[in-house]
Amino acid sequence: MTIHHEHPFVDPPATRNTLRQFRGRLPAPVTVLGTGEGSSRTGLTVSSLLVVPGDPGQVVAIVDPDSDLGSALEPGEGFTISVLGPNDTYLAEAFAGLAPAPGGKFRLGRWMQTEWGPVLEGSTWLAATVTDIRQVGRMLQLTATVDAPVTETPGFLAGKVNFEDALRSSTADGTDPFAVRGARLE
Repeated sequence: MTIHHEHPFVDPPATRNTLRQFRGRLPAPVTVLGTGEGSSRTGLTVSSLLVVPGDPGQVVAIVDPDSDLGSALEPGEGFTISVLGPNDTYLAEAFAGLAPAPGGKFRLGRWMQTEWGPVLEGSTWLAATVTDIRQVGRMLQLTATVDAPVTETPGFLAGKVNFEDALRSSTADGTDPFAVRGARLE
């Protein structure tokens, strides 16, 4: 076993996607989209998510087509969206494939099974059914109809973003979250 000075699962700086890094600096909650049951459960960390109010409500999510989730979902399939909290960083990294998950990702945290898929216990969550999948750039755009209203555990604060706190935490290392290659976005 070796000790790394840097995160062993992060791409080298020269190969990192700057647009993805920009998106990661936007104050948005991180979620895990999940589907399946038992040993066929799969999930993925997703922050590119849009919730569209209406009757019925819609959800648009961008997922990696090479992910297990991207392969598992098709029109008519149900899935869940669990909003992660501030103490779920390792869980988010594991579901993104950036951290190891010995025994499988669903061994991290406590999960309950719903008819749409797994839900992180204690999280704010909703359930949806895929209505359309299309290619957008290299990614898949999933459009879904919300089937189960948002369910929130009393006292759970995930998903309620305070933009000042989000900005403050993103600059904790002293870097400017709006700096792009030495230029400041105005």
